[in-house]
Amino acid sequence: MCGMLTSLLLAFSTGGDAPAILGCVALAAAVFVFVFGTRPSPGDSAPHRSRLDQLLERRDTIYDNLRDLRFEYRAGKFSERDYEESRLALETEAAVVLTEIEQVTGSPSLVGRKATGHS
Repeated sequence: MCGMLTSLLLAFSTGGDAPAILGCVALAAAVFVFVFGTRPSPGDSAPHRSRLDQLLERRDTIYDNLRDLRFEYRAGKFSERDYEESRLALETEAAVVLTEIEQVTGSPSLVGRKATGHS
């Protein structure tokens, strides 16, 4: 640190690259303060989404994928064989997710509805 100050004083006295050196020191100080002086916000330690939220989001995603698959099949982007294979895989995955939702909630009431707040 002392050598750095000596270099700065020498640079100022000779008129060389003093503005550049001073700028680098100021930038380094600002980065140091920013990196070590900031505190995490309380939102960073907030609990993660619940298992039910994750399942509802997954269910909605599968439904969206089924809708998109049907649209693309009708547009001619998939052969009938590929469409049936993909549809069967998505419907099987949906059945698993719906069963898990029933297990978590103890009720089939959320199974058929699209969750509010999810798109």
